Amino acid sequence: MTQLSDRIQALAPSATLAMSQLSGELKAQGIDVINMSVGEPDFFTPDHIKQAACQAVADNFSFYSPVPGYLSLRKAISNKLKQENGLDYAPEQIVVGNGAKHSLCNAVMALVNPGDEVIIPTPAWVSYVQMVNLAGGKNVLVPATLDQNFKITPEQLEAAITERTRLIILCSPSNPTGSIYNRDELQALAAVLARHPQVMIIADEIYEHINYVGRHESLAQFAEIADRVAIINGVSKAYAMTGYRIGFVAAPLWLAKAITKLQGQYTSGASSIAQKAAEAAYAASQDCVEQMRQAFERRRDLIVGLMKEIPGMRVNVPDGAFYLFPEVSAFFGKRTGEYVINDANDLAMYLLREAHVATVAGDAFCAPGYIRLSYATSDDNIREAVRRIAEALARLQ
Repeated sequence: MTQLSDRIQALAPSATLAMSQLSGELKAQGIDVINMSVGEPDFFTPDHIKQAACQAVADNFSFYSPVPGYLSLRKAISNKLKQENGLDYAPEQIVVGNGAKHSLCNAVMALVNPGDEVIIPTPAWVSYVQMVNLAGGKNVLVPATLDQNFKITPEQLEAAITERTRLIILCSPSNPTGSIYNRDELQALAAVLARHPQVMIIADEIYEHINYVGRHESLAQFAEIADRVAIINGVSKAYAMTGYRIGFVAAPLWLAKAITKLQGQYTSGASSIAQKAAEAAYAASQDCVEQMRQAFERRRDLIVGLMKEIPGMRVNVPDGAFYLFPEVSAFFGKRTGEYVINDANDLAMYLLREAHVATVAGDAFCAPGYIRLSYATSDDNIREAVRRIAEALARLQ
């Protein structure tokens, strides 16, 4: 008899990937599904980055790469952090991983012991809670509602910290809400964290460049906590390079060394070809990033305007990323035909089966009562998807 480990049996599958897979299965049956469940830019990787990958093949970058990443890439990342963010991270403080998800999990596994408490402001990306579970930690969820623009207050943070708190994971710009903490808001949180030196900070900044309100602000800029911040970032979102699987952690040297040791036993170095492509992404002109950002902002304005016209749908205006996170509890208790909408999971499945639009229930993000839609798709798809959603919701009584 095959016996799975307790940690695997306790691990929940990714709801976003599960919904995307179900969407794909319906498409394979010939059903015209608009997939708004997955957080992936619909753009192609810019040509100069693709050319760098091809050149790396021609130049025989086909051998094992160093565990923390090529020095040339880590230097490019160090320069990016200095030039764009005003942050000083030496190449030795940077570890390149197989995507930002891998880098983030490395940091959690390097920091969290069984029983340690990890503060996660919610709504939160689906994998945070599961990563903490894998490490044996205890999730401490701090909720923020739409009326708070999905951002926790310093008072909420202070109340959540105990002597067992080891870590906080903060994502800005946020998946799933698109909310962004401004400098004053981050400074207020930093002031709380400064009073609790046992608490490490993971700043998930993978959506840094998809920002509609100004320059990106990082928790690592505040001197009083800078030596406890691990920045997570990568090339997937800003450069439309999701399949290249390159992310990084920039952290205090002691933590970077620990993550390198861990990664050396798990995966070793990331793809040699993808690393050279990422190096080109960071080192070359950033015009392509701005062009995609402008397209996402236009789509944000489009979907917000259309969704606000649907009776019962409560939406805010996201400041970044490419997600909308509407509050949908007005539809709970309604029904049509065989469908009874008891919660957001029922609603997401109803919209998939009846409107042929794939969304993700907010429960996956520790926020029941909401659904997430990704507007990383064409303007025409957005218009058609919202039209279908509006018609399906209108049938509920």
